[in-house]
Amino acid sequence: MDQITISDKKILKTVEIPLSVNEAWRKWTTHEGLLTFFGEDNKIELFPGGAFEIYFLMDQPYGLRGSEGCKILSFLPEKMLSFTWNAPPSIPQIRKSEYKTWVIVEFNSINESNTEIILTHYGWPEDISWDSTYRYFDKAWESVLLWLQKSINNL
Repeated sequence: MDQITISDKKILKTVEIPLSVNEAWRKWTTHEGLLTFFGEDNKIELFPGGAFEIYFLMDQPYGLRGSEGCKILSFLPEKMLSFTWNAPPSIPQIRKSEYKTWVIVEFNSINESNTEIILTHYGWPEDISWDSTYRYFDKAWESVLLWLQKSINNL
């Protein structure tokens, strides 16, 4: 892999949800929780180096379904989760890269029944070939947080 220079670019999204921090944490860190708002299926192994794979395209072969190969980097229970993230199959030249960006999801308890979620996506290379992937995720993470809100409203 060629040397990559990382820019200071980031994607930052924030939402307040009507769930306790414990409930919000379970939404992001369990198979069942993620199924309520994020993807068609998933493989989650909550330990450093464990899988954090979200599948969106179940009719596609493994490797083209979603975030295959993404891993948990670290976590602090009910405080922070970080994981690697790959490009979508719709951007094959970047997806084929061995390089992955990373996402940090922070959980801030506002009170017993409300939590602020701060999602920050880092690790963007200083390479114009990554610009379309950056734009894609700038919109996609907004959608994910909207799906999270809708999943709670449907309870």
